[in-house]
Amino acid sequence: TIGKYAARQGLRVVMGSNGTLITEEMAAKLKDVPLARLGVSLDFPIARLQDDFRGQAGAFAAAVAGIAHARQAGIEIQINSTITRRNVGYLDELLALAIELGAVAFHPFMLVPTGRGKGLESVELSPEEYEKTLNWIYDKQMDLGDRIFFKPTDVPHYMRVMKQRQKQSGQLKSETTAGQRPMHTVTRGCLAGTGFCFISYQGEVKGCGFLDVVAGSVKKASFSQIWSDSPLFCQLRDLSNLKGKCGVCEYKRICGGCRARAYEASGDCLEAEPYCLYEPTLPARDLARIDG
Repeated sequence: TIGKYAARQGLRVVMGSNGTLITEEMAAKLKDVPLARLGVSLDFPIARLQDDFRGQAGAFAAAVAGIAHARQAGIEIQINSTITRRNVGYLDELLALAIELGAVAFHPFMLVPTGRGKGLESVELSPEEYEKTLNWIYDKQMDLGDRIFFKPTDVPHYMRVMKQRQKQSGQLKSETTAGQRPMHTVTRGCLAGTGFCFISYQGEVKGCGFLDVVAGSVKKASFSQIWSDSPLFCQLRDLSNLKGKCGVCEYKRICGGCRARAYEASGDCLEAEPYCLYEPTLPARDLARIDG
């Protein structure tokens, strides 16, 4: 299988699933890969709401059973939730459920309106709602400490929010608290084409699964060649290429804005992140130092 091949190459294998088909037998097979972590999508903490959202009666119960089977097999569990206006009010309960189910990580995914997400624009959070939610997440991280790895995903400007909050609290860069530890390994917001990429089932290489711009094909060139030499990836790695307010933002080295959202909104993946409220204040001389 692809998983076993990846494991033989020394890669840490993880998989995303809705959890409903993870029987005891399937969990044992996944452990044999070996699968290090299983990400299970749960968008509501209430069975009726999850079933309605998935369009399948019993979806919630089946996912919870799948999680139990995976844990019994010794596979780590990560809970993933796509956050919209429909379920943002349940974030606290989703976090509590993730802890109750024994998950090692809870990742609220902020909706990127591409692919299947295009049909959900009407329930997408506004920039103001994003800001409020990200500040709530920061507060929760401080409270949780090491109980669970809690990180918002697909929202690079959380790195900016985190730095602003740390500055407001007078926390020095060298200081640490229990609540900070879950984010210590996260060094930058958008990793598309810089520390991460996506390979489709057709062999197309993209910056991420949401950024619908092809960097190359593994059918035509080696992955290492695409990763090193793709014009798209080279552009994404040079922060001086960023446009709009992202291009003049003092936080662009740790944030970078969501390149997929920029592409969806403007047709240019180097344009400004459309869901960030922040207005940059850095003097031009300091910006030149960042770009240099």
